[in-house]
Amino acid sequence: MTAQDSTASSYTRTPYLVVYQVPRGAAKEVYGSVGEHVALQAQLLRGRAESKSVIVAMHPIGSQAYLPMFPALARAGHHVICCANRYTNGDASLQFENLLLDLAACVRDARERLGYERIVLAGWSGGGSLMAGYQAEAEQRRIVKTAAGEYTPLVDFELPKADGLMLLASHRSRHHLLTDFLDASIDDENDPERRDARLDLYDAANPNQPPYDRGFLETYRAAQLKRNRKITDWVLEQLETLRRQGRDSDERAFIVHGTMADPRWLDISIDPNERKVGSYIGDPRAANNSPAALARYSSLRSWLSQWSYDYAQVDAVDAVARITKPILVVVNGADDACPTTHTDAIYAAIGHERKALHTIAGANHYFSGAGQKARLEQAVALVNGWLTQYQLGAS
Repeated sequence: MTAQDSTASSYTRTPYLVVYQVPRGAAKEVYGSVGEHVALQAQLLRGRAESKSVIVAMHPIGSQAYLPMFPALARAGHHVICCANRYTNGDASLQFENLLLDLAACVRDARERLGYERIVLAGWSGGGSLMAGYQAEAEQRRIVKTAAGEYTPLVDFELPKADGLMLLASHRSRHHLLTDFLDASIDDENDPERRDARLDLYDAANPNQPPYDRGFLETYRAAQLKRNRKITDWVLEQLETLRRQGRDSDERAFIVHGTMADPRWLDISIDPNERKVGSYIGDPRAANNSPAALARYSSLRSWLSQWSYDYAQVDAVDAVARITKPILVVVNGADDACPTTHTDAIYAAIGHERKALHTIAGANHYFSGAGQKARLEQAVALVNGWLTQYQLGAS
């Protein structure tokens, strides 16, 4: 079915499925898969002109088909595939190794069934590490097991290479971002009310208030990393106990309390940009314990694969060093979700000269609100120029 987008007449929106088979006996970790097949919900946003090039977007959780950037690219004449992965109903069981398989299925379908000759990966926000990790593995394979040390079908699948990579308002990885967000004051993972008051950013009685001094920040960041590793140690113990009992496929679900407590949101002198005080999902004090917060619900293997600082295997900084194709990095100047330190590290790690870094002054993470339409148009124009430079644009 093809549906004309109601907001513009310059492109069509076609929903479709990408279905592929996984090895027999692979563990089921999502609801709704059929037999040995995975079905991915995709949308093709197609500019009016014919094109042999397509932009492919995917995010670890949810679909990007209705975010401002991708319809805007379609209105500019590009063909864009926004493909959801198998974890659209929630990321509590997400394993990044499986995301790479899902993305490979989408890229393969775009080439073989839809007939696109040139593919550009577009990683927005959390999609940045996914896209960079995919292209790195397609060019130079390193992942041979899951983060839990188990078999991954990834070793038996070819990953078709893309022709270029765009990182748009992207952070380096979910595990680095979460570590930056963890509430360092929580002492007991089973009782979030037990806190170290000296590290509680949201306690008005805490003598450490913004702007934070360097000593406090160093202590806080060290405590965040310690907490991440403490959770990882517990996860490894749980897996080892299950394996000793012969229950190799069993899982445990758990809650991670306090995952939205980054000092950056209260002190914009930390990794400064044009953002305002507050987090990208609202008041950080409320978000810290909200069910919508990052990494609130998890499982053992998922924690190791996407949240563990030491065991997660997909990181854009590591990935871009292995990529030989052109890379565009676009920074939103007022981004309150993706830290400037992440973007700087990604760009510095790119090992070739076919790279570009641009900042859209005043743009927030979602291009939402007053004045953001013009900044979105600026971002699209920038992408247009880069695609043309490398002969990857609509044609």
